[in-house]
Amino acid sequence: MLGFVKVLREYERAVLFRFGRLLDPPRGPGLVWKIPIVDQIVKVDLRTITLNIPPQDVITKDNVPVRVNAVAYFKIVDPKNAIIQVENYMAATSQIAQTTLRAVLGQHVLDELLSEREKINAILQEIIDGSTGPWGIKVTIVEVKDVEIPGGMQKAMARQAEAERERRAKIINSEGEFQAAERLKDAALVIEEHPVALQLRYLQTLIEVSGSGASTIIFPAPVDILRPFLERAQKDDSKPE
Repeated sequence: MLGFVKVLREYERAVLFRFGRLLDPPRGPGLVWKIPIVDQIVKVDLRTITLNIPPQDVITKDNVPVRVNAVAYFKIVDPKNAIIQVENYMAATSQIAQTTLRAVLGQHVLDELLSEREKINAILQEIIDGSTGPWGIKVTIVEVKDVEIPGGMQKAMARQAEAERERRAKIINSEGEFQAAERLKDAALVIEEHPVALQLRYLQTLIEVSGSGASTIIFPAPVDILRPFLERAQKDDSKPE
């Protein structure tokens, strides 16, 4: 009796052949009846399958050798085509994914491969899904995982990144000096129009210096300010005692 019945889980379907001819539609889930010797059942799993794409050696568009691996997620949406349209859907999907990975990445430069990962993933998913569609397979996600770059290229990229950081730092410093020069020019124009501003600034500087802990401060004073005091001292010295 057991030879006449197959029990299929919720995620399984049975593609049934009788005398070698396909019986449509696929059976399941639950109990599936079969005639011994006459009927042949091929079970198909409808759950999402994780396919690890082995590392591929790729030459990018700018002639940089890289080694890339990826992962793809797919599921069978038509059990009948997955069995009768391709001999081994798992192996076939893996081969399509490998060749597509090499072809697509070879059309992009290294910078795009590193910075535009989402765009490349979408292109890979679309191409692989289009190829496996006739087999009843739906590819939902393709992700590039690791991109291995030769050691010499990594050092060159590090030097390039350091040079770029130095260039940006010099630009920022130059912009700061330019803005400071502009402010000094504006200050000079103000002082030229209002000479008293220079004296105020002079006094402010003296206050700042006196607060720095210096014990002795020597500063010049305008002669016009000191002349009355000098003349008075000379008159006092000329008077007889």
